[in-house]
Amino acid sequence: MTQPIPPLKGPVLLVDDQADMRASIAQFFGLAGYEVIECARATEALPHITKNFGGIILSDIKMPDMDGHALLAHCQTVDTELPVILITGHGDVPMAVAAMQAGAYDFIEKPFDPDMLVDVVARACEKRELVMENRRLRHSLEEAGQLGSRLVGTSPAMLQLREDILTFAQTDASVLVVGETGTGKELVARALHDQSLRKNSEFAAINCAAIPETMFESEVFGHEAGAFTGASSQHKGWFERADQGTLFLDELSALPLALQPKLLRALQEREISRLGSAKPISVNIRIISATNLDLEKAASEGDFRADLLYRLNSIELHIPPLRERGEDILILFDLFTHRFGQRYNHSCPSPSAADRAFMLSYPWPGNVRQLVNIAERYVLQSLRKPVVVEELVNRANAAGLTASDNSISLKERMDAFEAALIRQTLNETGGNIAQAMTRLDLPRRTLNEKMAKHGIERSDFVS
Repeated sequence: MTQPIPPLKGPVLLVDDQADMRASIAQFFGLAGYEVIECARATEALPHITKNFGGIILSDIKMPDMDGHALLAHCQTVDTELPVILITGHGDVPMAVAAMQAGAYDFIEKPFDPDMLVDVVARACEKRELVMENRRLRHSLEEAGQLGSRLVGTSPAMLQLREDILTFAQTDASVLVVGETGTGKELVARALHDQSLRKNSEFAAINCAAIPETMFESEVFGHEAGAFTGASSQHKGWFERADQGTLFLDELSALPLALQPKLLRALQEREISRLGSAKPISVNIRIISATNLDLEKAASEGDFRADLLYRLNSIELHIPPLRERGEDILILFDLFTHRFGQRYNHSCPSPSAADRAFMLSYPWPGNVRQLVNIAERYVLQSLRKPVVVEELVNRANAAGLTASDNSISLKERMDAFEAALIRQTLNETGGNIAQAMTRLDLPRRTLNEKMAKHGIERSDFVS
């Protein structure tokens, strides 16, 4: 039986003006199973270099017309995540440092060990494949228009959250969504509604912190004409409007204690009476609530009714803070800049390696809401000049635009940075512990202890 031919790896865009060297490298990689695109001049390579190019660049430095440094600079303007490996017989340490600072993936000096070159190219191709897969995921989610396009991410916590939503959506059990400010609690509530049997009926959202206590009954239960001064006509409240659908109680912890018995009775009896009327009105609704506080603690301290809490939290769904979602931060930033780019008709550059490292280490106290704000600023500011994400964040923080009610300690910030740096290093070294030890300047025991502390597994980074 004929064995299927494995697909070619790469492609490797090989740029070298020396025909014999180019042919030798091309033959070597061809035998190793790579697709090789040969170019005798850097200018010949330019048409291949796009954001959709799925391979890597392997280029000599000393070439006529356009040298390897100029080619690297061009690649950086097109796609900062495109790996470029530079080869030279004239290199020295300053040239290597300059190439790496300019964004080169690696720098190799002739004469080189072919096996070492294959190892570097293999890791670069794996990195490029991961980048392209993340982009395909983002675009497929965006086009899907379903659950994945709303709750974007590949972190274990987000995968579990989407699974829980699909599991509990078609029940009528009350759900309490718990998460920090800016994590997207209403988004989860809407996803539960849209995946439920009630999706064709109303989704009515009440912000409990926004309704004055004196207007609560009128807004939530409705009123009859003449019920109070200014009530010139009959008014249906949120309970009636949500009949056969879903009632979402946002900022539940802000509900005044004096109003909680009225809400509890309506939920228990599944009927309400409009203000100014004694006639009961039956309602068929599902309740979803959201809070950013520990309501069990509030109940134990007498600040929230325990019986109301038990009525509302048959199921609890926890949304992880953005700082605990790892690579999701980069996927979300890519998605948001893409959306804002379409809105403002501007294709902005991809974030640099330094930008990505900062985003992975920053604690994002305002969570996804803060990331959206920074993504919009990134797109708009790039209309005029190159943008550094850290500078945008610092300016927004100085202006008091960080939406957060959470205090992030120095230790938490340092732990987040340490974990992000270890993950980034392991990703770049393909899980090679020895190389990671060298780059991080850590002994093996210390690195192992830190990986265990942050729950980092080497196997997650090995192809």
